[in-house]
Amino acid sequence: MDWPISEVARMSGVTARTLRHYDETGLLPPARTGAGGHRYYGERELLQLQQILVLRALGVGLPEIGRILSEQVDEVDALRVHHRRLLEERNRLDALAGTVSRTIAELERSRKDGNPVTINRPENLFEGVQPSHYAANMRDFPELAEEIGRRAAGMTQSEADAGHRERTAQMIRLAELMAAGHPVTADPVQAEIDAQYRAVAGLHAVSAEEYRAIGRSCVDNDAWRTAYEAIAPGLAAYQRDAIEVYAATPRG
Repeated sequence: MDWPISEVARMSGVTARTLRHYDETGLLPPARTGAGGHRYYGERELLQLQQILVLRALGVGLPEIGRILSEQVDEVDALRVHHRRLLEERNRLDALAGTVSRTIAELERSRKDGNPVTINRPENLFEGVQPSHYAANMRDFPELAEEIGRRAAGMTQSEADAGHRERTAQMIRLAELMAAGHPVTADPVQAEIDAQYRAVAGLHAVSAEEYRAIGRSCVDNDAWRTAYEAIAPGLAAYQRDAIEVYAATPRG
């Protein structure tokens, strides 16, 4: 039995665009191509897609995934390896959950005391997060995710920590603007969004529609939303809406 690309996309949560990209790069060719170029996938391809998605969730880049898949001989042995890595990832997520819990306690303490919201050590907000994990959450943007993963692989720990601090600082600046009552259309808010866009575009060309999709992911992606909401309730939607305004604004 085989399934059309639309059905595989529905079952897996991966867009048809991403599946076509996997085919074009040789990572996951379909079982067959029917009339009109329609792709169909069999059970073997579904198992391979499962492995790809597990490895992507673990922050492995597409070239490395291709190498892993080409070298593996036994599917059960491969799944055992993936299972071990998932257990390691569970431990990392436990550490990240502890980080978010500490942040919540810190913010609640500040509000209870009536003090301005402050983060004593902003870099701690992203304890347990590595740059490659951002790429793993961008399955709908395979080329951008691949570039992020490639650069993350070459980062030193100090460079990764600096990246965490900058991302945290961006989120805090936006939260401060939201708390001050600035609408998403306000110039200071749009300046922050512009700086974020330029940082992303510096990695890979991003269209307005792709930037909108990234903005929607701030709310739709559980990991991203959790990070934003740990800073301030409503910040994920505020970021999304600010990006929507930015993407809809004509630029010369």
